[in-house]
Amino acid sequence: MKRVAAPLLLVVALVAVAVAGWWLKRPAEAVAVSCADPLAGCAFSHRGGAASVRFSAQPVPLEAFELTVTAPNAARISAEFQMVGMDMGFNRYDLHPAARGTFASKVTLPVCVSGRRDWTLYLDLDGSRYALPFSTR
Repeated sequence: MKRVAAPLLLVVALVAVAVAGWWLKRPAEAVAVSCADPLAGCAFSHRGGAASVRFSAQPVPLEAFELTVTAPNAARISAEFQMVGMDMGFNRYDLHPAARGTFASKVTLPVCVSGRRDWTLYLDLDGSRYALPFSTR
């Protein structure tokens, strides 16, 4: 009985550690940000303060453009581009402080081989996630 119990307990413990790790590392639910024109800029609320996001140019796959986020209360900001139901690979960008309360980085939209144009920008501001849908032309 001891020969079976020890390996069984080890397997149960390893499964529990794996499930706990997955649970703790899963991304937070993203808050939807409505944005008619990311080139003009879009305002949203981050932890009770005003924040905004802006694209420097109309996004075109594989062409760099500047992504600027203004969030005076934020310490770390990252961004990634995804499509619903399609893995776009690893394309996370850490934005760097550009001015007081402003973060920016040159980013590149991945290419979509299917020709779809519906994207979602996921912003992570100090662990809070925001989803900004947009389309390319």
